[in-house]
Amino acid sequence: MRKLYALPLGLIGAGAAGIGYASVIERNWFALRRFEVPVLPAGRQPIKILHLSDAHLTPGRSRLINWVRSLDALEPDLVVNTGDSISHADAVPSFLDALGPLLDRPGVFVYGSNDLYAPIFKNPTRYLWRTSKSDYKKRREPDLPYRELGASLAAAGWLDLNNRIGRLKVGELDVEFGGIDDSHIGRDRYDKVAGPVDPRADLNIGVMHSPEPRNLDRFAADGYKLLLAGHTHGGQLCVPLYGALVTNCGIEPARVKGLHRHPAAGGPDAAWLHVSAGLGTSPKAPVRFCCRPEATLLTLVSHSG
Repeated sequence: MRKLYALPLGLIGAGAAGIGYASVIERNWFALRRFEVPVLPAGRQPIKILHLSDAHLTPGRSRLINWVRSLDALEPDLVVNTGDSISHADAVPSFLDALGPLLDRPGVFVYGSNDLYAPIFKNPTRYLWRTSKSDYKKRREPDLPYRELGASLAAAGWLDLNNRIGRLKVGELDVEFGGIDDSHIGRDRYDKVAGPVDPRADLNIGVMHSPEPRNLDRFAADGYKLLLAGHTHGGQLCVPLYGALVTNCGIEPARVKGLHRHPAAGGPDAAWLHVSAGLGTSPKAPVRFCCRPEATLLTLVSHSG
């Protein structure tokens, strides 16, 4: 009898331990990633971009709030927030508190779906055969204070790039930005920002929440040299020694997070693409496994060509 019950009880125990690790330890084990990106004209001084995404903040997440505040010590020249910042109706003050001194630095932002719509429970296995995009078709009216979030960030001087073009002085550079609202809920309007980049700018950056290939293609074709996105959570629940099983969008698992080229084959006209694995999770699925929550410091340097 002992042998009969030993295996299932062992599997139950291992599963409970895994869930405990994923929900308590790894979910709060924040990582800072660093990449060097050769996109600046020859002879320009490097600049540092802090890329934040997918905080999914709810009030009371003091560890996440304090960790994000501490990133100001990196002295970034620019902060880029690629959306899904909040997941609760009362979370805007908490998110602003998390940014803290970073709000005094140049910054830009776009929205993600969970800035507008509160998370609901979903069967996580559905992500294996489809994305969550269709879950929003019946949700007409936003129930989260995304306008308050955007107004607060704009009041601090950050550029709202939801289907807009903008420009900032970043260090010694004149930087042009093109941004789109979240394609995951059909709010992207690339036609509003379409067209060749301004060749007089020192750098052109495309900003979006979800890295959908159709939009990545258009950004790259228009001449943007650096593309920044989030949304994927890096797969969130990854298989050891294998990686992500799903991306919840059109991008392939091989580029679910980190620094890559777009088009993936590279070439002289390819853009650099950074996809953040993000800082948080939906409060309805508060686990991460083999995919630590993260922010990224991108150091932009001169290219050789």
